[in-house]
Amino acid sequence: MFKSTLGKPERVRSNPSFKPASMKLKMHGTTISPVEVTNIFRHGFWVFLGDEELLLSHEQFPWFKQATVEQITNAERPTPHRLYWPSLDVDLSVNSIRKPQDFPLMSRA
Repeated sequence: MFKSTLGKPERVRSNPSFKPASMKLKMHGTTISPVEVTNIFRHGFWVFLGDEELLLSHEQFPWFKQATVEQITNAERPTPHRLYWPSLDVDLSVNSIRKPQDFPLMSRA
């Protein structure tokens, strides 16, 4: 509903406490960028995490060596610092991918 004051339209609200839905919504917590597998190759694969791309080599992350493309691309990011592959039951710290030398490999593969 509009009314005119001196030739300029002015919006009039019938309910002064009404706010558009876009004004009521508030984001809680931190937005987490999704995990995107950008390249799978013979020796590992790359994941893109919003502002960085990280390599997961089969040498340092052997859990993925026999995995299918579908299993590798089915990645989740439950927190900003963790990645999870539910079909492989692999849960990794992002820091362990950034600096694998700081995290001794604990695999019986």
